Amino acid sequence: MPSVSAPPADDSVLLVQLSDSHLFAETEGTLLGMNTSDSLQRVIDLVLAQQPRIDLMLATGDLSQDGSLESYQRFRQLTAQIQAPGRWLPGNHDEPQIMQLAARDSELLHPVVDVGNWRITLLDSSVPGSVPGFLQDDQLQLLARSLDEAPERHHLICLHHHPVSIDCTWMEPIGLRNAQALFEVIEGHTQVRALLWGHVHQEIDQLRDGLRLLASPSTCIQFEPRSDDFKVEERAPGYRWLRLLADGRLETGVQRVEGYEFTIDYGSNGY
Repeated sequence: MPSVSAPPADDSVLLVQLSDSHLFAETEGTLLGMNTSDSLQRVIDLVLAQQPRIDLMLATGDLSQDGSLESYQRFRQLTAQIQAPGRWLPGNHDEPQIMQLAARDSELLHPVVDVGNWRITLLDSSVPGSVPGFLQDDQLQLLARSLDEAPERHHLICLHHHPVSIDCTWMEPIGLRNAQALFEVIEGHTQVRALLWGHVHQEIDQLRDGLRLLASPSTCIQFEPRSDDFKVEERAPGYRWLRLLADGRLETGVQRVEGYEFTIDYGSNGY
């Protein structure tokens, strides 16, 4: 099973999550008026300033807005500034086959990784041509194997689509369509500590029967929490850090770029 260099098992490990970067083939590409390449660079600058030692970088989908090879190559180039192994998973805007081309000669798309006392499993919930997500049988089987093969490890499960309601009316129909199947696989595996996802462009930290449920800001535009209709929140881009402790506890927080000025342009190309 692939693993990354990490401190001894009795030490904690630090993960950084970058999500929903929505890059374009062109460096000047914008989403609702925001230059997404620039905003990602600003977030990476923040990560580098705040996190001196990172054990793993997670990119939880929608790396690209247009699915172009150039956008993935730029994402790989920009995130290479973070001196840590990385793992990617696709979102609804991504083109998995193009991602594979951009990730060749690397372990970026390997779905299971051991780090410290933990195992991280990355699931593909994307469906070609669809905004909502669905975990196909092969993904559910991958998760079941990953859990069964490492009962002694603490587990973090990552995907793109939200598997629970986030109290945001317009996003209700575009989450994970078969969330119950996911929770059925998890049921009985007491070593699962948390689920982590992207897609919702906002910070969420909840508990479900002792399971930590985490969603994170986008490295570009943010969505207004608890909104009935599509609405962008005028908050700065950000990232999530996760400190995984050897005893199964998890510490986490969100950091945002300071002094980031942004005017929403609803008349430009939309989400």
